[in-house]
Amino acid sequence: MGSEQKNAFLAISLSAVILFGWQYYFAPKKLADAPIEAPITTQAEKEGKPNITPAAGPIEPVVSEASRFTLNRGEVSVTFDNNLIINDFKNPQAAFGFADTVGSTKPFKIEFDFGQGFTSANVAQAGDNKFYDATHDLTVTTSLDEKGAATFNVTSPKAFRYRMLFVSEAKKLENGQQRFFDIYTDSLTHLDINDEDSKDQAIKWAGIDFNYHLFGVYFEKETNLIYKNSTNSTLSIHSNKSENAVSFSTVFVKKDYDYLAQLGHKLQNSVDFGIWGFFAVWILKGLQFFYTWFPNYGISIILLTFLIRMITFPLQYKSIVSMKKLQLVQPELTKIREKFKDDPQRMQKESMELFKKSGANPIGGCLPLILQMPVFFAFYKVLNHSVELVGAPFMLWIYDLSNKDPYYVLPVLMTIAMFLQQKLTPNTISDPVQKKVMLFMPVVFGFIMKDLPSGLSLYIFVSTILGILQQVFVFNSKKSTDPVVV
Repeated sequence: MGSEQKNAFLAISLSAVILFGWQYYFAPKKLADAPIEAPITTQAEKEGKPNITPAAGPIEPVVSEASRFTLNRGEVSVTFDNNLIINDFKNPQAAFGFADTVGSTKPFKIEFDFGQGFTSANVAQAGDNKFYDATHDLTVTTSLDEKGAATFNVTSPKAFRYRMLFVSEAKKLENGQQRFFDIYTDSLTHLDINDEDSKDQAIKWAGIDFNYHLFGVYFEKETNLIYKNSTNSTLSIHSNKSENAVSFSTVFVKKDYDYLAQLGHKLQNSVDFGIWGFFAVWILKGLQFFYTWFPNYGISIILLTFLIRMITFPLQYKSIVSMKKLQLVQPELTKIREKFKDDPQRMQKESMELFKKSGANPIGGCLPLILQMPVFFAFYKVLNHSVELVGAPFMLWIYDLSNKDPYYVLPVLMTIAMFLQQKLTPNTISDPVQKKVMLFMPVVFGFIMKDLPSGLSLYIFVSTILGILQQVFVFNSKKSTDPVVV
């Protein structure tokens, strides 16, 4: 039974190392220093012409000499051309430039098939928010709502299929931040640009995801579509049956979870919390709550960590007591194993009687830790994917909680704290190999954490310190120091 305890702790530790290691070497990571860019210069400004942006109110499409049309509403504007290619998208909610984020000056295009293969539209303005393609008898009406979503309604008396093309280029920053094509069905799929993949699915939305921003296209009604990711940096999505109408909306936004939730259509799931999404959402809300009272996300992380530690303390208490008692019965347990090594059934019976007399529970130490793992990994996901920490300072040298600690102070302090906690934790491991693995675990964590967000290092450091204090409290309590009956 003791081996089950050791294997459980080893499994927990190794799973954490695997998660951090995968995140460090393979997964997209936090953005390095990236100052907010100035607004993109429009085509008209480049040509020395005035850029007209009317105040909030009715949408006013404007035709330029380059056959480009611009939808404006307040500070939001969407520019597309006569081939229904989106060229630019400005939204004050976004922090970075459109072209640099999506990786192309023509990142999105829709084509139509009237029975002779897919071809580009060629529209001309036919009225306010209305465009017409005489060759294909195709009518396009547009709108731009108060949330910054540009909607295109395409209709024709002749049935057609449609194909949407997302064009970008692969990019990976020095710290691992990577550009993806996104497909959302019932779950989020990241597609590496230039990889090959295809599938027939009911797609809710698709887009280009990079640098905490999303350029997305979502559909008014869910339809089975075929997507194909190609090696030419293009994601193609096309319908497999002819229709007389299609309606879709486009957005370019910073991936703020609450803002995306207001837009609807499950766009908030572009904030990839993974399988820990349920816990992660509540942790994010907790950070936001503390931030309203203490406008510093570093302090919010500390306060939320303290709250979580207090809520989970009953589990921690039972876990530490169980481990302490297991440590005390180890000598007797070793004698039983030696005495009955040729009789497994008798060994198990005697071991169970020893556990019963001593009050030790062989799974009592690991089960509470396993139950806390969802909270731990959800906190990790929030701190590693939340846009709230981008550019958020803490104090002194920590000027951006989404970036690594520039002087590696927090990772070093975290490693030292983990060593101290390891020394205080009752050790029931007798296998020398496992002992060595556990001995180097803090060093492995420290090495992995050195380039991960300082907000994450802060959380683990504070959580470890609180864990040490809890252990000291439990060890000084009567229950954990009661003599073991053997």
